[in-house]
Amino acid sequence: MKRCCWAELSELMIAYHDHEWGVPVHNDRKLFEHLVLDAFQAGLSWAIILHKRKNFRKAFANFDPEKIACYTRRDIGRLLADPGIVRNKQKVEAAVTNARAFLRIQDRFGSFDAFVWQFVGGSPRHNSWKTIRRVPAKTRESDRMSEALREQGFAFAGSTVCYAFMQAAGMVNDHLVSCFRHAEIRALHPERRPS
Repeated sequence: MKRCCWAELSELMIAYHDHEWGVPVHNDRKLFEHLVLDAFQAGLSWAIILHKRKNFRKAFANFDPEKIACYTRRDIGRLLADPGIVRNKQKVEAAVTNARAFLRIQDRFGSFDAFVWQFVGGSPRHNSWKTIRRVPAKTRESDRMSEALREQGFAFAGSTVCYAFMQAAGMVNDHLVSCFRHAEIRALHPERRPS
């Protein structure tokens, strides 16, 4: 079974690739988790974040934005002392800032799902990359998402982080065309063309 080459690093990466990466997500809390983890990934490998994901879930109240939005300086200090997560002060503080901004978006737009999926017209974009070198680090859509998130008060939401989020949350199908998951995701979640 042929997979995207980055997935072959470990059994954990294979499972993530085969069952999660690129599958469209429309659950607000899951979208928030993706965004937080992709912000923590900045400058690091995804393998590091994936290995620590259970610890992140425990440390960040299973990514409940209402709970995280109430975190105090004491909570931030607790997180910075937790060896199970990435202990970067700016990223930890950004997670709290982003939880508050996330709740504001839910209030203003009805859901975070509606807000972020607008950048791809509400349905997945299916790319046709033949090699990993062709997959972009950012796109016009991720540039626009980044700008909109920053306007809403998000931190650590640059275009590269936003594109990684879009890939993880299935807003774009960036499995290589040679990967078995590309066709599976395309069949289950077809792209809707504007009429």
